[in-house]
Amino acid sequence: MDAEMKDVILEYVREEYLDEDSGIEVDENTPLITGGLVDSFSLVSLLMFLRQKYNANIPDQEAIPETFDTVTNIMKLVERYRQDK
Repeated sequence: MDAEMKDVILEYVREEYLDEDSGIEVDENTPLITGGLVDSFSLVSLLMFLRQKYNANIPDQEAIPETFDTVTNIMKLVERYRQDK
C-alpha cells in the first residue's frame, strides 16, 4: 500500500472528523463508519476529496459503508479507480 496516500487520508479524516481534544486514535484499520466517526454526509465530502486529490473516478454506488469503513479499504478503492496510475 502507498504510505503517502495512507498518511494523506488519515490526516484528512483526523482534521475533518475528529475534535482536537477527542483523544481518539485513528489508524488505517480503525472502523470509521461502523465506529461512528464518519456519517453519511461526511462520507460524501470524503468521496469528493478522494476524487479530486487522486483523480479517482469513484462511482457514487461505491460510496457505501463497506468500501469506506477503514482507510485500508479506501486506499484499495482509490487504487482501483485512480486515473493517473
